[in-house]
Amino acid sequence: MAKELAIHETKIPGLLIIDLPVHGDNRGWFKENWQREKMVAAGLPDFGPVQNNISFNAAAGTTRGIHAEPWDKFVSVATGKIFGAWVDLREGESFGKTVTVELGPDTAVYVPRGVGNSFQTLEDNTAYTYVVNDHWSADAQGEYSFLNLADETVAIDWPILLEQAELSDKDKNHPRLTDVVAVKPAPILVVGAGGQLGKELVRQLEASGAPFVATTRETLDIADPASWQGTFRWRSFSAIINAAAYTAVDTAETSEGRVAAWAANATGVAALAAVAREANIPLVHVSTDYVFDGSLPLGEEYTADAPLAPLGVYGQSKAAGEAAVAVVPRHYIVRTSWVIGEGKNFVEIMKSLAERGINPSVVADQHGRPTFTEDLAGAILHLLKTQANYGTYHVSNTGDIVTWAALAQKVFELTGHDATRVSETTTAEYFAKSEIFAPRPTNSAMNLSKIIAAGFTPRDHGIALESYLAKNQ
Repeated sequence: MAKELAIHETKIPGLLIIDLPVHGDNRGWFKENWQREKMVAAGLPDFGPVQNNISFNAAAGTTRGIHAEPWDKFVSVATGKIFGAWVDLREGESFGKTVTVELGPDTAVYVPRGVGNSFQTLEDNTAYTYVVNDHWSADAQGEYSFLNLADETVAIDWPILLEQAELSDKDKNHPRLTDVVAVKPAPILVVGAGGQLGKELVRQLEASGAPFVATTRETLDIADPASWQGTFRWRSFSAIINAAAYTAVDTAETSEGRVAAWAANATGVAALAAVAREANIPLVHVSTDYVFDGSLPLGEEYTADAPLAPLGVYGQSKAAGEAAVAVVPRHYIVRTSWVIGEGKNFVEIMKSLAERGINPSVVADQHGRPTFTEDLAGAILHLLKTQANYGTYHVSNTGDIVTWAALAQKVFELTGHDATRVSETTTAEYFAKSEIFAPRPTNSAMNLSKIIAAGFTPRDHGIALESYLAKNQ
């Protein structure tokens, strides 16, 4: 009786054994060796294979491996039978763990990146086949790891003694486990690492020890896709975080600014989305409250699925970027507001004015919550680490909805200055003498229930502000 399609976990994290239904009659047999819809539904990762390879082995006892490669693979047998052995060569607690399984046509194995793969044929004329989710590239050679087939520390009980088996000279001379360089996790690509959020992402990634590649405008200009589309081996990344954007909200209303805003926030994002989609890797795209018109009644909050209605060029270009990212199967759109991080920002400006004895007039008819980059970066990395459901999330700090004027008054108070020095004005009055200005949403308050349900709760913005000022005295 044919097996039912089933997927089984092993003691190596991510290494899966798959039972395959094989249907036979007097003519032979048939099986669906790789069937994306059914297998993903059964629990196999949607790993996006791009290449199919077949290894034909004329004699029983042919032994190959142990090779850990920088891609995931799905291995099976077309004809014959093999003894398969897998050793975890990834950095971490499971390093060195071994799993062995005998494979005929009715069994397959999913091998995640960094797990050493090897097999020994048990019958003549065995055809071993595997699909992988990256093309072979000479640039990837430094990401391989190899283990000696005869290493006693992993104790593989080969059915045919290696002395009697057919091996290549290379496989006989690979290093022992104690000398193997462990495979590091695939790095995250951080686009826009020179900005406020980008700097915080880099800080948190460094603190966690997670591998990453950070780019600035000099190394990856999001507005100029032609300059970077052939620069990276995209499938070598575990994810892309796009923290780059054109954020000159008022200048975006000029002819020159409009071109720049659309290039960085829409056209460039669409090119990055196409790369992520082709490489089948997650894309995190940071968006903004400016995709809303702010007409929601005060006291109400925009949900992640609220209709978009941007007022100005900046918001329109960001909304277009969201539309491009939304077609990437594995995407996170993270909308935020009133961002405060390392560098020039509203809190630093108010702090400086307070210290210099200047009494500012600050708008009191725009409502929302600030977002400190420590929380925003934390939320983004949490989504990637936990592999939360893909889609759109709102991230700001928690706490009461405030105005810019109220936030300024709090900065004055916490830095030891008289908060009454901050006077309130309206947006119309503030920009009355400005030749160029963009319309602002009156209500930027965003509903945070989705990110909280995903397991991340940002700090209250009052607590975050105190912490920020304490660190930046």
